[in-house]
Amino acid sequence: MRLAALLVVALLGSCLLLVRTGYEARRLFAELDKARAEQRRLDAEYRRLDAERQAQATHLRVEKVARDRLAMRPAAPGVTAYVVDDAHAAPAAVVSAAAGTRGSAR
Repeated sequence: MRLAALLVVALLGSCLLLVRTGYEARRLFAELDKARAEQRRLDAEYRRLDAERQAQATHLRVEKVARDRLAMRPAAPGVTAYVVDDAHAAPAAVVSAAAGTRGSAR
């Protein structure tokens, strides 16, 4: 009789565990399905935003916005100012002078 009662308790415990495991599996599957739907939605939004970014960043549009909103104009040699850094200009002058002396020795 004890063995039968123990087996019934084990059977009931096993049944409850099986029901709980099935419920947990269904809950996790529903959560996974929601996450996949969210991923599809985010992927679609990313593609839309990327297409919008590409449309906004075309060279002609950037140039038009720079000209209209920022009142910018293309650089011309007459308005270009070149800045010479004396610390870096001296070694460049030495290199160009050395290259010039080698060229004249030939």
